[in-house]
Amino acid sequence: MAATLMASLWSIIISRGYLELLLPVCACFFLYECWRRKDEDVPNWPIVGMLPSVLLNIHRAHDQMTEVVCKHGGTFKFKGPWFTHMDVLCTCDPANINYICNTSFSNFPKGPEYSKIFDIFGESIITSDSESWRIQRKIAHSLMSSKKFRTLVNRTSQAKVKGLMHVLKHIANQDQGVTDLQDLFQRFTFDNTCILVFGTDPGSLSIDLPVVPFQQAMDDTIVALAFRHAVPESWWKLLKWFKIGKEKKLTEAWKTFDHFINQLISLRREELNKYTTHVGEQDSEEGADLLTSYIDYQHNDELPIANSDKFLRDTTLNLVLAGRDTTSSALTWFFWLVSLNSEVESKILEEVRANSPELSDWQQGELKEFDSEELSQLVYLHAALHESLRLFPPAPFGYKSVLQPEVLPTGDAVQPGTKILIPLYTMARMESIWGKDCLEFKPERWIAERGKLKFEPSYKFMSFNSGPRICLGKEVAFTQMKSVVAGLLFNFHFQVLAGHSVTPTLSIILQMEKGLMVRVKQRETHMV
Repeated sequence: MAATLMASLWSIIISRGYLELLLPVCACFFLYECWRRKDEDVPNWPIVGMLPSVLLNIHRAHDQMTEVVCKHGGTFKFKGPWFTHMDVLCTCDPANINYICNTSFSNFPKGPEYSKIFDIFGESIITSDSESWRIQRKIAHSLMSSKKFRTLVNRTSQAKVKGLMHVLKHIANQDQGVTDLQDLFQRFTFDNTCILVFGTDPGSLSIDLPVVPFQQAMDDTIVALAFRHAVPESWWKLLKWFKIGKEKKLTEAWKTFDHFINQLISLRREELNKYTTHVGEQDSEEGADLLTSYIDYQHNDELPIANSDKFLRDTTLNLVLAGRDTTSSALTWFFWLVSLNSEVESKILEEVRANSPELSDWQQGELKEFDSEELSQLVYLHAALHESLRLFPPAPFGYKSVLQPEVLPTGDAVQPGTKILIPLYTMARMESIWGKDCLEFKPERWIAERGKLKFEPSYKFMSFNSGPRICLGKEVAFTQMKSVVAGLLFNFHFQVLAGHSVTPTLSIILQMEKGLMVRVKQRETHMV
């Protein structure tokens, strides 16, 4: 009935020549709306909402969000196109974040829409909520806090840093000595994480820098998931149905993941079946990888599927993505910041020398390695890593949904179905949180008067999340990062190529759009 009426009205307009009058009226309306919204930083248009402003500033999305959220005092309501369910409450206010992530944690889960977007990870800890999440986290914490696993982390980190340094020494001896540090760090963390998770080394970090399909699939996955966040659900589902664009690559990545991981699960089950004793009774040097530990986990009554191949596939895939991309992103931004701040580099090297008693036996030209005990004493290095993570958090956004109506500490009301976005990149650039020097790379802000590390609440510094969902791999990440930074800065000097553009990607992981191109030189002496 309505469609017939509209068709009749349209035919009358055309038949009576009213179309010539209608077009100028529409043009005037459009110009009026432009004039009325000329002073709005993010105009809210009829039908399309605020989406046009986002698309026009997509090349500087992080900076635009920072400008808008800061201008609105730390909390901003984004209006998406009509009927797309893309309205979002963006908040950087620490009081709101503490309430969402801690005080009223159970009312702000990831939500079903998050699970849809991240469907490639299945029913893993990254997508689950409520009881399933609680049990999975309990198991993961038990396995990752074990002495065997911590020993494996230290041993693997040292071995892989040694391999990374040999690759860099080879590059430094070439005519140009130029490389992409972001690529090398991704290879380092990928191999490292695969050893910790699967007990196998894919060997992507080698002099010939081989192409590894699994690693390429992870890159394609990150891009596709970021795209899903930026468009209506119906849009990416349509692309998925037609198997085109980024959804086609995501489908191919899914197959690559399944093939790679299922082979490893099958192989590991066969190996374990050959043993007559449980893995837990073997030598502490064996069976410490997480896949083996999950298979051998003896307390599955709470979660019957914990030993199924699908659960193992979903869980290990989640661990590999988290381990590879977050740490490699953190290292990339850290080395870029240090390249711009020679004083910070000098202080790190001074601290490394002061806490390394074996340097007297070190021979010029040799590659010096540092053990975990030496690294644990490096307060300034730890502070510098915190400061880099503050300015460039590997996961630049946090996502939450709402179960029951609530009023946040800022007075903003949220309803069931509301999407909440916590922009960590923006938080670091708010004077109300970090002071007028918030844009500076200043490790000293993390050091107390007596020279100890300064504590900041997690709802203010959210690089490892906050509340019950705080990152389980935090200590693993710091062990790896300290090993890399101490070893590489002591043995090499890095200079970013002149004119190289450093721009953050709009993605679920804060990477550099064009990598980090540097010239590498081996230090002739251990002195700065």
